[in-house]
Amino acid sequence: MSTTLLRYSADGLSFCGQLACPDAQGKVPGILIFPEAPGVGPHVIRRAAALARMNYVALAADVHGEGALFDDPASMPASIDLLKSQPERLVQRLQASLQALAQVPQVDPQRLLVIGYCFGGWCALELARTGAPLLGVGVFHGALSATQADTANQIQGKVLVCSGASDPLVPAEQVTAFTQEMSAAGVDWQVHLYGGTGHGFTSPEAGSNPRPGFGYSASADQRSWAALGVFLNELFDMGKD
Repeated sequence: MSTTLLRYSADGLSFCGQLACPDAQGKVPGILIFPEAPGVGPHVIRRAAALARMNYVALAADVHGEGALFDDPASMPASIDLLKSQPERLVQRLQASLQALAQVPQVDPQRLLVIGYCFGGWCALELARTGAPLLGVGVFHGALSATQADTANQIQGKVLVCSGASDPLVPAEQVTAFTQEMSAAGVDWQVHLYGGTGHGFTSPEAGSNPRPGFGYSASADQRSWAALGVFLNELFDMGKD
């Protein structure tokens, strides 16, 4: 397994993602990973490496530009709110990330998946709602509401959602509305809810967040990772070259 920086451009900016590639010969599926709101940090870099060891090419995608990582929580909300208020700019960045992954020589562009964590989970769904050529979407403690209505029918792949039942950012009403929306659009969806679990449950770094309803859960982390493994095997039919 090897890691390298992958640079690409969009929206008048330069982006720098973290690419992890397996040692396997031939083309393998590609997995795009959108990070939490701060940007490409240790958590998603670890996930990319783990997926590469499973024989996938994984790109932890940069959404802020120049690989920026917002270590200061005070400066992060304004940047995220700006992106959400200009969805056309955000979509350009998301689509450029997918294109950059698809152009990696080792990637089979017919076998692409996107996953995301927190803000990145919402980004993964937003990308899928554009009709992007994805076999699947994986959302981990990400918001499920859409920027634009009536876009679920654009989703081409299957959808996996893993969420904490006590997540204040993804309340039960939002989950219910999402499942109804997906069903009405004929999407193949599944939702895993973990009891007693809040927001950010996959990331040990979330344990430092003092806000109520936030925090790491080792059991939910392990269960959701196992669910992703089953999902990957289903999507790619054990097709790891």
